Amino acid sequence: MAAAQLTPAHLSERHRPTLDQALEAIRTRAYWSPHPEHPKAYGENGSLSAAEGLAAHQAVLGSRFELDQPGTDGWTGGEVSPYGPALGVEYPHADMDVLLPAMRAAMGAWREAGAETRALVCLEVLARVSARTHEFAHAVMHTSGQAFMMAFQAGGPHAQDRGLEAVAYAYAEQTRTPRDAEWSKPQGKRDPLELRKTFTPVGRGIALMIGCNTFPTWNGYPGLFASLATGNAVLVKPHPRAVLPLALTVRIAREVLAEAGFDPNLVALAAERPGEGIAKSLAVRPEVRIIDYTGSTEFGDWLETHARQAQVYTEKAGVNTVVVDSTDDYKGMLANLAFSLSLYSGQMCTTPQNLLIPRDGIATDAGHRSYDEVVSDLAAAVDGLLGDDARANGLLGALVNADVKARLEAAAGLGEVALASREVANPDFPDAVVRTPLMVKLDGAKPDDEAAYMAECFGPVSFAVAVDSTADALELLRRTVREKGAMTVGAYTTSPDVERAVEEVCLEESAQLSLNLTGGVYVNQTAAFSDFHGSGGNPAANAALCDGAFVANRFRVVEVRRPA
Repeated sequence: MAAAQLTPAHLSERHRPTLDQALEAIRTRAYWSPHPEHPKAYGENGSLSAAEGLAAHQAVLGSRFELDQPGTDGWTGGEVSPYGPALGVEYPHADMDVLLPAMRAAMGAWREAGAETRALVCLEVLARVSARTHEFAHAVMHTSGQAFMMAFQAGGPHAQDRGLEAVAYAYAEQTRTPRDAEWSKPQGKRDPLELRKTFTPVGRGIALMIGCNTFPTWNGYPGLFASLATGNAVLVKPHPRAVLPLALTVRIAREVLAEAGFDPNLVALAAERPGEGIAKSLAVRPEVRIIDYTGSTEFGDWLETHARQAQVYTEKAGVNTVVVDSTDDYKGMLANLAFSLSLYSGQMCTTPQNLLIPRDGIATDAGHRSYDEVVSDLAAAVDGLLGDDARANGLLGALVNADVKARLEAAAGLGEVALASREVANPDFPDAVVRTPLMVKLDGAKPDDEAAYMAECFGPVSFAVAVDSTADALELLRRTVREKGAMTVGAYTTSPDVERAVEEVCLEESAQLSLNLTGGVYVNQTAAFSDFHGSGGNPAANAALCDGAFVANRFRVVEVRRPA
């Protein structure tokens, strides 16, 4: 192997201050990010400008994506942008009987490098990803259907923040135990018993990261970097419709590892042929000891049941709920909810679905509003937000696949439509399928309606559920979280008693709660280093992004004792 070009001293000088700041941020939970959100912040100091990022993206299209991985036995591709164009990129297809042993063989030197070096190498990977944020934005946009600005921010700096957050937690957990210890036990008149002990964090094995279609980097980076930083090799298995952003990440990681003197096979790509469905077969291989997955409840449950040899982290589906009791900023509440329902066409695991509204209405600063008036006013707020097609395209993006469109169309038959979904033309991408949100009125007292609102309807669909009282809303909230799970819960109330009651429900059922959001923070957004994404305590997910539990079981501490 060639001599390291990235020496430990160089890595420490460049990245140790960032690691220290990240460690402080996860301790204080205050706002911090080293990755700029604004596109104009890029273009200097080695980062790609907007024009350079677009050119880099276009240069990849219609080509073979070389990775120089062991065991390549062919090429595969087939991604088509939700905006219409085929990407035409071919990726290496791997013979796992060749690739996995090569990955396992790379782990020894990575283990010996220690927690700090591993963390700093990961930060170098993230720094190079950050420098190419404009390129990644196009890759995320044309695989997920996110509008460009959302793809830029969520797929770029926000995803990079989540990766850095995972590295910080991984470093903190690994260094909780000292590397060396002198042990002396008094023996009275006899000489003490003395031992010299070493404690080494050891990765579990190969980690399988199963990517999702909607947020390939944002949902993928926490597991990828948590596993890599804790001493494991990582096999990245992207969603077949969203390979490019993660393939770019794998290529950068392999380049950095090689330059730092490590085997690049610590990170590899597992692209699949159409219909091959390799996630199931990979998940139960004995070499795979960690699995990260974001996607459907059905497959997440399958992984938890069948991948018995692995530590499995899943983010699945949930039914996110907002309790509307009262508000002292009615206009702000409506605007906040309208934006939350519209962002990325509701294709976020945190988008609210069920709005629980007392059938007798709510008290507001604008006077009493009946259930029908609240629903009508919210529908008008969404219409106002999305009335201009250019603005609508910027917020909605495109429907990620045909399944979302089918669910949206079917949902219109579930009850009285309070807000109809309309088509929005995208002049830049005529083939994009863009739809505004649909809102359907349902009755919480009718058993026939329960099947609709007690199941996740992923996409731009929400249900305005009439309930007899706020107390009934809280009981329905509790049952929903307990039985179906929730990534997020929202509530609006001016009553301290109701606020305490909804907080108690969320504490007991382990659901993340946002109260009375009326400004520029939305229930479906979380900030790295401060907010926990999911809790791991209800059926929507068995882990939180990120906390100590997310990283601590990716390695074990192995002790060696010697006479002093």
